[in-house]
Amino acid sequence: MTERAADVVVVGLGVAGSAVLRHLARQGASAIGIDRLHPPHDRGSSHGASRITRLAIGEGHEYVPLVQRSHVLWRELEAETGAALMLTTGGLVIATPDSRGAHFHGRPGFFERTVGAAERFGIAHEQLDADEIARRWPALQPRGDERGYFEPEAGLLRPEACVQAQLAAAERDGATVRLGETVRRIDVDGGRPAVVTDRSRIAAAQVVVAAGPWLPTLLPEREAAPFEVRRQVLHWFRTETPALHAPERMPVFIWMHGARGDAFYGMPMADQYAGVKVATEQVLATTTADAVERRVNAEETAAMYETHVRGRLPGLRPTTVHDATCLYTSLPEGRFVVDRHPTSDGVTIVSACSGHGFKHAAAIGEAVADTLLGRTPRVDLAPFAWNRIGLPDPS
Repeated sequence: MTERAADVVVVGLGVAGSAVLRHLARQGASAIGIDRLHPPHDRGSSHGASRITRLAIGEGHEYVPLVQRSHVLWRELEAETGAALMLTTGGLVIATPDSRGAHFHGRPGFFERTVGAAERFGIAHEQLDADEIARRWPALQPRGDERGYFEPEAGLLRPEACVQAQLAAAERDGATVRLGETVRRIDVDGGRPAVVTDRSRIAAAQVVVAAGPWLPTLLPEREAAPFEVRRQVLHWFRTETPALHAPERMPVFIWMHGARGDAFYGMPMADQYAGVKVATEQVLATTTADAVERRVNAEETAAMYETHVRGRLPGLRPTTVHDATCLYTSLPEGRFVVDRHPTSDGVTIVSACSGHGFKHAAAIGEAVADTLLGRTPRVDLAPFAWNRIGLPDPS
């Protein structure tokens, strides 16, 4: 039996899906959100206690308006809900001379693009040498030839709290949230989509698919092929000098070093774990949301410490107090796709955050909701159209 129609059904309630649902409900739409698990959870991409947010986006200038609008929306959501979602710590991008053109999140020249974005959009920033970095932040120890970009408005977001706050706001404004329900497929018949789950069939005027690492299972094989799901590992290292790693004394950072373009990133001690969060990005091995290895082994921790931490983050021990995995769903060059499906009427794809989407999600959710409801969005989604990012033509 087909359930009665909703204006919009949102499939997947991580940070992107919960943002879409929140803004649909805020504008009075009849909206249903469905998730196979119980977000916020640690099985997908919207977890890990902290996420970097920064205004000058080295992945491309087209992303800057998204994060600028998102910062406004995160603060609005904090005021509405009383939740602590965003912490301003300042943010530092560090690069050695031989890594200045290095890739990060799929794009080359990350350091240079970051500086260029700051200059183009008038974002407050400084460029620093290694001595000044070490003087200001003793928790970071450059080796002498690094350059730094410092952005005082950067900081971190609390992912679980952000998802929870968006879902609470959506429900408060009338959205229906259905958890522990798995979407099997999306049917389109006569221009009207229907979501088929393990419990029911739900008719809708529009469907938004924001399923993160489960997205490939909801697309035909040819369309799903460019979307790669990659396992990433997060480490919280023990520290002998916790005062140096407090948010007041240490910024979030992205550090590129070496001719191979090695890069890692980290956060001050600002979450429930008594350690310093450090991670890198691997782009070679792929997996699926259901088959991924969730356990972090000792060899991975040791490699992280020896390759990146030792000699750069003084005071950190080679052992961890916590570790975790998360999943990136990525397209080539770290691109996003936020667009109506070109052949499935009434279906919009919001996915492939490519490892750098969390900070943009609030604005994406608002813009998608505006578009579906016939309003002009505040940010331009055209750079993230299906045909702009090299996806296969479904026809």
